[in-house]
Amino acid sequence: MMLDKVVIANRGEIALRILRACRELGIKTVAVHSITDSHLMHVKLADESVCIGPASSNQSYLNIPAIISAAEITDAVAIHPGYGFLAENADFADRVEQSGFIFVGPRAENIRQMGDKVSAIRMMKKADVPCVPGSNGALENNPEENLSIARSIGYPVIIKASGGGGGRGMRVVHSEAALLNAISMTKAEAKAAFNNDNVYMEKFLEHPRHIEIQVLSDGKGNAISLGERDCSMQRRHQKVIEEAPAPGITEDQRKKISKRCVKACIEMGYRGAGTFEFLYENGEFYFIEMNTRIQVEHPVTELITNIDIVKEQLRIAAGEPLKIRQQDVVIQGHAIECRINAEDPKTFVPSPGKIQQFHAPGGPGVRWDSHIYNGYDVPPYYDSLIGKLIAYGSDRNSALARMKTALDEIVIEGIKTNVSLHQNLVRDANFHKGGTNIHYLEHKLSN
Repeated sequence: MMLDKVVIANRGEIALRILRACRELGIKTVAVHSITDSHLMHVKLADESVCIGPASSNQSYLNIPAIISAAEITDAVAIHPGYGFLAENADFADRVEQSGFIFVGPRAENIRQMGDKVSAIRMMKKADVPCVPGSNGALENNPEENLSIARSIGYPVIIKASGGGGGRGMRVVHSEAALLNAISMTKAEAKAAFNNDNVYMEKFLEHPRHIEIQVLSDGKGNAISLGERDCSMQRRHQKVIEEAPAPGITEDQRKKISKRCVKACIEMGYRGAGTFEFLYENGEFYFIEMNTRIQVEHPVTELITNIDIVKEQLRIAAGEPLKIRQQDVVIQGHAIECRINAEDPKTFVPSPGKIQQFHAPGGPGVRWDSHIYNGYDVPPYYDSLIGKLIAYGSDRNSALARMKTALDEIVIEGIKTNVSLHQNLVRDANFHKGGTNIHYLEHKLSN
């Protein structure tokens, strides 16, 4: 039975994206929002809306009791967390289900298992998913043993927080002399940031690409892969441009790595949408983490597979078995996504304020996922992402041509945005060739 009413526990473009999927499935929606966000597009369009607190995320979008109360007073049956905020918070998933609601996402045990990088790597190895050579667990307080592990791996190595994410809680070490101090500093940072001082060690790959595999799994023994995305164009570990399929990945490579990801989903009883993230170097994949939620970059996969991932999330949450089989997944064409942020394109300082003039790009193969409109006031309290521009074509060159045109068409005045950065990147000769590594953008910006 399809869900009757869903609370959208998020804001911005992803909240609007979830609302649209719900409407197509005939599901009623409840928009929860902060005082500042009362004029968001999805709040205006939702069947019901509930203000859950002040502008501060801690008092609104991270306020678990307020979100659950909103579900109770509106007689909703499920809560969709989107991405960010509480999307990968196992305690939230637990509280939602303990309160009698359906969490549109994985079970709390899977979120915890994948949220701890050490346990995630252990699970991946069990499922034959390739991992980066490393310490095979958290580092003990044993200097000699840790020095020995680093020697066996070979420098450079990277020390990572077990509970880290988003590029935080990691430190690269190039020599034995710097190792022990790096471990101590990372442990201290991890304790402060994640309340978990467990750290582990891995081989540091010097010129890898970031390739990820999108999966859907119903928790009933059925799972599929929707192919890979290349998310290597990054700044400070934050993705800037994503594309699918990844340039240079062969059909055999895709099938091999996808099969292992699907196996892992089935073995852990995974439920919902998920993404296996890999570093890719010299033709080999190395698992780094799994994101137990919908990804910002999911539209590029939707365009090349013609599968609505958010609608599938809702169907799975409703208890439906996955109807799509692996042989039904056909990858056609190419899609590229540019993340449009309200920020200075050179200094990357956030640029909140009123949008005085806005014009969305259009034309064949162009998709614009955004909550902004003329007169919308971008608040200073949240992430600077204000839209995602996606271009689809029959091949990569066609998608790039459409993206260039779309970036030249878009008009956002009154605030600064990174549109000019994207205009530069899609005309970059090395990006045109495909296969740039995760350090490419940082190097380009520093020159």
